[in-house]
Amino acid sequence: MPGKYDRRSGRGGYRPVHPYPRTARVNALLVEILATAIERMSDEDERLLLLTVTAVQTEPDLRHATVLFSSLTEPAIQALEEHRVALQAEIGRGGRMKRTPTLRFLPDPAIAAGARVEDANPPR
Repeated sequence: MPGKYDRRSGRGGYRPVHPYPRTARVNALLVEILATAIERMSDEDERLLLLTVTAVQTEPDLRHATVLFSSLTEPAIQALEEHRVALQAEIGRGGRMKRTPTLRFLPDPAIAAGARVEDANPPR
């Protein structure tokens, strides 16, 4: 089946050729796993309520990942730091990866930029 599989040297098998890079696939997987895990943890820890994972940016070596949230308060950051090990364990269970990336939590800069644009252009 030309175009769908690529013969690679090494183990001698055929591997599927994906239309987008591995980091993009890992990012999408991490968004799904983390959103589900944070939603479950929010039942026990109120500081995690109303958090929305907007994106995950994984480094090419898959050792570090930055998790971006739509709104991130100081208590929410503290709660995420406390639950970091549990979140990484959840990634280890849910994603089939050699190593689990170290997580870092930041507010999404695109949300802040959008808010600045709306403030600069008030509705008429």
